[in-house]
Parts: sequence; structure tokens; C-alpha cells
Amino acid sequence: MVRIKRVVAVAVLLSGASALPRRRKLYHRQEELPPAEERTQAVIGAFRTAWDGYYQYAFPNDELLPQTNDFGNSRNGWGASAVDALSTALVMQQKDIVNQIIDYIPTIDYYETKTEVSLFETTIRYLGGMLSGYDFLTGPLADLADNKTNVEALLEQSKTLANALSYAFDTPSGVPYNNLNFATRGNDGASDNGLATVGTLILEWVRLADLSGNSTYGDLAAKAEQYLLNPTPSPSEPWPGLVGSAISIETGVFTNANGGWNGGTDSFYEYLIKMYIYDPSRFSDFADRWVLAIDSSIAHLASSPKPRPDITFLAAYNGQNLSLISQHLACFDGGNFILGGQVLHRQDYIDFGLELVNGCHETYIQTATHIGPETFGWDPAAVPADQASFFNRTGFYIRDGGYQLRPEVIESYYYAYRATGDAKYQEWAWDAFQAITATTRVGSGYSSISDVNAEGGGRFTNFQESFWFAEVLKYSYLIHAEEAEWQVSREGKNKWVFNTEAHPFRVAGGE
Repeated sequence: MVRIKRVVAVAVLLSGASALPRRRKLYHRQEELPPAEERTQAVIGAFRTAWDGYYQYAFPNDELLPQTNDFGNSRNGWGASAVDALSTALVMQQKDIVNQIIDYIPTIDYYETKTEVSLFETTIRYLGGMLSGYDFLTGPLADLADNKTNVEALLEQSKTLANALSYAFDTPSGVPYNNLNFATRGNDGASDNGLATVGTLILEWVRLADLSGNSTYGDLAAKAEQYLLNPTPSPSEPWPGLVGSAISIETGVFTNANGGWNGGTDSFYEYLIKMYIYDPSRFSDFADRWVLAIDSSIAHLASSPKPRPDITFLAAYNGQNLSLISQHLACFDGGNFILGGQVLHRQDYIDFGLELVNGCHETYIQTATHIGPETFGWDPAAVPADQASFFNRTGFYIRDGGYQLRPEVIESYYYAYRATGDAKYQEWAWDAFQAITATTRVGSGYSSISDVNAEGGGRFTNFQESFWFAEVLKYSYLIHAEEAEWQVSREGKNKWVFNTEAHPFRVAGGE
């Protein structure tokens, strides 16, 4: 993943799942990057392998269990992998898969499910996937749809799903419940909702409002968002722009001062700048809050490990007390700093974002598989005895070595490349893609693994996440792909903005 020549694993990328070997092989990293066309075709090959396995053994269920050629339904049985795969199939221009998916989406009954519904997960995956598909298929990729009726159904189904979810906002404050029971139109009785699960709805619900002409959708999410933009009480904002992680559903006030850029809080900050990109005239205050959070993060959360002062991570916090712990999930942060720096013409934000990208790159290149761990720390007082030498060499220790097919590191490589044009980020992404596909390839697809620092990744945990299609493979493709209007603009003038599940939406007024 750097220019140092290492032995890493490479995937054999064929379109037919059954043709692939079950055993992982090793190869010597090439001296030079293959041509861009070869790289993009390799990523398309991995996408088609994963899709073929899913379509054969799991469709229309949510996920493929690739090791056993079975299926799972962790996202309500509505075909999460199919809907999540749509926007990636579109940008890769895989017409046959696009039409398989849009033939299916009109058949989903979004009012029927046997399992608890997450407002957050359903919004970013299903609503986001359908709206993105609609934007592409009524815009620059309209020729990929064989049946135009299916295109209109993407918007109709988006409205149907939002209607089914909308009762979640029927609370005294307007802060929604996240966990819903559709059978009873009830919820889990929680007293609080989370920063990310409240603050990562507005882009999708506002986009639906704009496309449908029904402002109520956007108003629901915007009312809840106002509590996050104007936090109370004051101790819940330890530093300007950085807030707690839990909000009272009854009152809208914050109930703690714990936070950071990790899971549970992360995408609230992500969406602040993305709402400004979506429509700077309506959402200028979102950019103001993002700048406060960025300035405070640089001033108070930036931390370099004692053995490695050359790398930077962002700490978590409880009040003004720092915890030197981070996650793979947090590694989107560099890309978000870079994106905002481009849009606001702040080179200092871009430069700091590149430092964060470099730190997360280190978590990849230092492990046995060349894949970063789920969670890691750099507190010298908490280093496990059996990781002392690893910590002294790398600057971090592993708290959870699993890898759940997460995209965030490659996502940040993508933004770094789009901002700088430096081919080293393409190299890093290519090496990460090869390491991931080789290590996780099993049976009919790709599986999460138990230990990135064990040879071969430990054991397979037999789960192919839907966001493998939506995020990992999309960013792995786009960083090598030709220019297109949906690519992030180097000049900060974007025609599209990506939701947290990497589904691109046209910005307001871009129709």
C-alpha cells in the first residue's frame, strides 16, 4: 500500500463465482501500477463476483453468507444488497445488473417486515440507494434503464418507504425514535436517540422532499436536526462544534458530553458540510457548525502516538477528557476534512485531512494482511503486553482485529486523490483493494474476517455486508475511473454529493 515492496495477497478476479479458487494465494507486489483500465476492470470483476454469488444464493434477501452459500436478513428482508448495489452498478455501467435491480425494487413491500426497523440504516441504505438510482436514471445514465416505468418506481417507492418510516418523528420534541416495530407502529421505548442516528437523515429526506415536491419529508428531518445545531445544555458541547452522543427524545436536549469522530457520532459531522454542498443557500449554517467542529478537532482532538510522532489520529472525548481510541469507522474523517477544505477553499483543512489519511494508511500497512483493524488505540499506558513491540514500531495497538468489509480508509484515499491528483493515493487504494479481496474471498463471495493481524485474516465470519457493494467497491472503482460529472470536483464545485452509504445525489438545482 506504499511504494515499499511487500508481499501481499491478490485476488483472482473472474466474473463467475464458481470459477474462483477457495484458497488464498500470495503474490509479489508489482513495481508499477497496472493501467487504469486494468484496475477498473478488476474492481468490476470483484463486483460481479459478489453480485453473482448474492444473486444465486441470497437474492432477494438482504445479504449473502458466502462461506455456506446461504442468506441473511439483517435489514428487514427487503433486499438490502440489491438496493445498495444499484448506484455502484450504475457508475460501473453494468446494465444487466442495473435492470435486475430496478425490475425488483417495485415489488418490495416496505410496510411488511418481521424484524425491527432502524430509521438510520433504512434511510442511508434503502432510501439513499433508490434516490441515487433515480437521480442517475433520470439524468446522465438514463440509457441504462430498459423499462422507464421502473425508473419512476424508484421515486414512488422512496415516498412509500418514507411514509412507512415517518411515524418515528411523532414525538414530543420531533427527535425520532430509531428502532421501530412496523407491526404495531411502535418503537423500542428508548429515552434517547444518538447523534449519528438523528443527524444522518437530513440529506436523504431533504432530497426526497425536493424530488417529490412534498416539503414535509424534509421538514421532519430538519426539525430534529435543529436540536443538534443548537445544542443544550452548554456542558454537552465541550468545545465549540463538538457535542455529545445522546439526545433526549422527549425534550431534544443532550444527555451526555461523550463524542468524537467514531461510530455513533461520525456521520453527523460528515453531513454538516455535505448539506452545504447540497444547497449552500439553504444550509449555510451547517457549514458554520462544521467549521466550528473542525477547528475544535484540530485544536483539541489531534493526537500523535508517542512512538510515532509523524502520524496523527483524532481522539474520542468525555467532556474535555480524551480517550486515545479510534476505529476503522472514523477513518472517513480525513476525506471529510479534505472535502470541506476544497469547498470552502481552506488549504489548512485539506492539509490536516491528508495527515489523517496518512495515519489511517499506517493502520493498513502495518498488519499481517495489510487491512486495518476495527478498533485501535495509542495510549501508552494501555498497551497490551503482547503488543508492546508492535506498538513501539507502529504507534498503535489493536483492540479489535476484525474487518467487516468497511470502506472508510479507501473512501479517504479517494478524496485525497481527487484533491491532490497524487497517484500515491491510487497506489494505496489499489493495494488495499488487492489485500481485501484476496483475504476476504471465500465460497460465493467475500466475507468479513476475525483478525487482520493473523496470517490469512484469522477465520471467516461468513457475512457479506450490503455496503461492500455500495461503498468499498464504488470508491475502489472511482479512484481509478475516468472523469464524470459525479466524481468529486478538484475545484470544490460539485454537481453531486455522496451520502454516508456512498450513494451520489445530484445537488439542488442540478436537475
